[in-house]
Amino acid sequence: MKNTTSVYIALIGLHVALAFLAYFIDVVSFIYSFLILITGTIAIIVNKDRNNEALYFAAYFVGFEVFLRMTNGTFLYETGKYAVILFMILGMFYRGINNQAGYYFIYIVLLLPAIVITAQDLGYEYDIRKAIAFNLSGPVCLGIAAMYCSQRTISLERFINILSVLSLPLVSMAVYLFLYTPKNMKEVFINTGSNFATSGGFGPNQVSTVLGLGMFIFVVQLFFNTKNLLRLAINTFLLAVFTYRGIITFSRGGVITAIIIITLFAIMVYHITNQKGRNKIIFTLFIGIFFSFGIWAYSSVQTGGLIENRYKNQDALGRDKESTLSGRETLIKTELQMFYSSPAFGVGVGRNKEIRKDETGIVSASHNELTRVLAEHGTFGIFGLLILIIVPLSLFQFTKENIFLLSFFVFWALTINHAAMRIAAPAFVYALSLLKISFDENDSLHR
Repeated sequence: MKNTTSVYIALIGLHVALAFLAYFIDVVSFIYSFLILITGTIAIIVNKDRNNEALYFAAYFVGFEVFLRMTNGTFLYETGKYAVILFMILGMFYRGINNQAGYYFIYIVLLLPAIVITAQDLGYEYDIRKAIAFNLSGPVCLGIAAMYCSQRTISLERFINILSVLSLPLVSMAVYLFLYTPKNMKEVFINTGSNFATSGGFGPNQVSTVLGLGMFIFVVQLFFNTKNLLRLAINTFLLAVFTYRGIITFSRGGVITAIIIITLFAIMVYHITNQKGRNKIIFTLFIGIFFSFGIWAYSSVQTGGLIENRYKNQDALGRDKESTLSGRETLIKTELQMFYSSPAFGVGVGRNKEIRKDETGIVSASHNELTRVLAEHGTFGIFGLLILIIVPLSLFQFTKENIFLLSFFVFWALTINHAAMRIAAPAFVYALSLLKISFDENDSLHR
């Protein structure tokens, strides 16, 4: 994709139009997702992934996943993860893998014993296939994507284009959110709980997560793709839109994660760039902070001040809530107890929900991937988590080829602690942290 302003504007316009079509015609998103899946598969096969087609189409599907779910555009609930797995496997078939990819093959193998436990112990009233798909599609997606990306070299320009491709369907989702949200805001903001009305009728936690990722991407665009004032204005506007929509989901995880990874990214860029680049970073962050206060003030007015209570962990009347993690403490506690009871092999994939229902009466899937892995996979899960943590951190250094690593790793780590791996985004972004970014003398960021 030639990253010119005219092409950029045209693509954004097409995705704005797609949001309107999906809102007024139910079947549009379903047809579109099928076409993208077929087109991506053909493109990878025909070009033999010479231009990283697998990464481009995987990124596009990751950006579309939540939007497709909220518009009933998927033929299987986990279509987004399955698409990423398919594209990555095709890419590896044609391009091969790096030696370090073996760590992630071991990680996938470590997930298998818990499946045997599930097949033996899960109650007959449960669909074993769905239980395994719901809980393991995310980890397997991560493992396969990580195998493809592990130490693969890609140019900065191409990498920025991949992030741009990921952001385009997020634009469709943001526009859809405006169309879906009732015009009378007084009907929408009545308490400080996560708000489905401002999240397209879908899970606010997942919507907030991808909106936060969009915030990060448009900050990256401001750093690297401000070739003219029009491009600067577009990216600034989209950053403001994503920030506002993220805030009013009333799901804090995505917004807080975005702020943290943007800060880490700015630190990384500041460390490796020259004085002119550092001045640009300081100016960009100053402008960003200024606009952030304005967006927060506008959000506060729109929500009648309830958003401030939400971030203070208070109810609509300003009283402190008993739970600081929206009830997730109970889920974490029960999962740790399951690990203590079955530390070797775990209780089996998907069984934590069944056991929790039987013992506490609470019907809820896990929100924390770390404790879910401990409960369901036991010691094998610990070894798997160690691989996921140690491998990328061993690659970390303050150099250009690792400029996104820390931000992407932290995005994954924070996201799986409040939203588990319900969507493909944390898995795919984790894999991107393993890429090696190559710079040339024409890049805007150099010493």
